[in-house]
Amino acid sequence: MDDKQIRKDILRYSKNKTSSGLALLAILLNVFYFVSIYRSDVGNYYYTWLTGVSIIFNLVFMLTVFLCSEGVKNYHTGYSVTLIIVGVIQFVRTQIIPKKAFAAVTVLGEQEIPVMTAGQYTRIIFFLIASGSLLILAGIFGIMKTVTLRNYLKEIETAPKQQT
Repeated sequence: MDDKQIRKDILRYSKNKTSSGLALLAILLNVFYFVSIYRSDVGNYYYTWLTGVSIIFNLVFMLTVFLCSEGVKNYHTGYSVTLIIVGVIQFVRTQIIPKKAFAAVTVLGEQEIPVMTAGQYTRIIFFLIASGSLLILAGIFGIMKTVTLRNYLKEIETAPKQQT
């Protein structure tokens, strides 16, 4: 057996820890995003329906990605596709709350204060883009490994049996 064949054979007996780990890291970056936004106390800017929807989305995001991180371990393509879709959604999210909050100004006392500083904006955009990128990579790796494993299993099923 050559090295390529051995690596394919190992897939039969191991979990897809790469995709799973990338997905879990994406959850961690999303938590950093979540904490960075909602620990900001800038008047009552964040007390809107959009913030409520965002909080619910963050919970659904974390549950979905965790479920997918478990599913890709066992080489299920559907979970990999879901990770890619959720990764794209992370990129879309950069255009919603962060963009609006960065452009917004609120009045505290009699002073106008920006809702989000440039540093915070850069940080949360980084968290969302990194999270989305990791999810897309996790999905791509998951699909690649699943296809490799399925093709290998077909190959060994159709191979003539050797007599020993």
